[in-house]
Formats: sequence, C-alpha cells, structure tokens
Amino acid sequence: MAKSQDVRVTIILECISCVRNSVNKDSKGISRYITQKNRHNTPSRLELIKFCPYCSKHTTHGEIKK
Repeated sequence: MAKSQDVRVTIILECISCVRNSVNKDSKGISRYITQKNRHNTPSRLELIKFCPYCSKHTTHGEIKK
C-alpha cells in the first residue's frame, strides 16, 4: 500500500545565531525545537522567534531538513 501524505508534518526549528557562532566555536550548543505545521497552509519554510538557552535571549529559529 502507498504511504499517505499527512497534512500535518513534524518539523525541527534550529537557532540561526547559534549556527553562525558554531563556526567561531563561541556557542556551546545549538538550540532546537520540534513542532508541527500544516503543509497546505504553510508550504514555505517556517521561522519563529523562540528562546535560545545557549544565547540567553530570544532569537529566530528556522526550519531545517530532517
């Protein structure tokens, strides 16, 4: 049987500033959140402002591929 295409998909949000700082080795880790989005309502990549414990402030978290 064919696998059905779910409308709601699980996505991973990753801190954008931690990813940039990991090149400089300033950050001790990368903040990630797991959430869901509706594929029909939001076809583009999702970006939300979330708290990053490594940056100790609210930063933009963008959707990454699994």
